[in-house]
Amino acid sequence: MLGKPKKPENDMPFTAGKIIPEQKPAPSSPSSSSPPPPLPSAPPPRPTPQSSEEKTTIGQHISIEGQIRGEEHLVIEGSMKGNVQMEKHNFTVGANGRVDGEVHAQNVSISGQLKGTINAMGKVEVTKEADFYGDIRAKSISVEDGAYFKGSIELSREPHRKSAFAEAAKGPASAEPARGPIPQPAAAKKEP
Repeated sequence: MLGKPKKPENDMPFTAGKIIPEQKPAPSSPSSSSPPPPLPSAPPPRPTPQSSEEKTTIGQHISIEGQIRGEEHLVIEGSMKGNVQMEKHNFTVGANGRVDGEVHAQNVSISGQLKGTINAMGKVEVTKEADFYGDIRAKSISVEDGAYFKGSIELSREPHRKSAFAEAAKGPASAEPARGPIPQPAAAKKEP
């Protein structure tokens, strides 16, 4: 039967043959003068750096409840209730996004609705389409004309840049009495 064509069920010709065992190269002896030729290889894989452009988008028809931590930029177009932690990356609430919670991010941009607290290491941008209810702590903020904003803003700055006004509001630095002439009460008239 060897060497004869055989017709399988799908009408394709099939030839059976002799199976030859795989041959392995003979081990080289240590006395050989030339090393074996190097095998061709692909270059080593390079680590993929995190691009500053990488971002994750939560779609308009997605609803999340819980905490989000991330190492890339995040855009919310759906709804989210919970806290967001991404101090070295940007957080965006898209035009259709609705977020209720506390946000810690590098920069924050709001075009949808956000209720809660924002702690940004950089800038917070509230666009004209935004509705914001809450408190913001950031280095800088911009609120476009037409945006709804109800809350408080605390802008952080470097400690060495305290103004004289802030120092004066604190009052004198020491408890020393004031120096200078002490006003005398008006002399009373003596009757003889």
